[in-house]
Amino acid sequence: MYRVALNTAITLYRKSKRRVKTQDYESVVFKITSEDYDDTEEEQLKIMYKAIKQLSDIEKALIFLYLEDKNYREIAETIGITEVNARVKMNRIKTKLKKILNP
Repeated sequence: MYRVALNTAITLYRKSKRRVKTQDYESVVFKITSEDYDDTEEEQLKIMYKAIKQLSDIEKALIFLYLEDKNYREIAETIGITEVNARVKMNRIKTKLKKILNP
């Protein structure tokens, strides 16, 4: 009796492994919410990149490395300047961008 129950359980287990589990389309409820698209962030990025285009090549390189979350040591090694100089230039670039964005 035990052996029959065990074999039946093993057979059912094997059959369930082969079968692909699906759900009826009607039983699945899709909860998709429609959100209004807000393009203010996209516009702000366009304005920022437009301001960055007005910078010199070295300043552009510094600001893009800064925007990629590189620390000042990595920025200094990449550009070939000292870490202190990278910090000073970064502060000057930030003030320059503030003047460009808020005249």
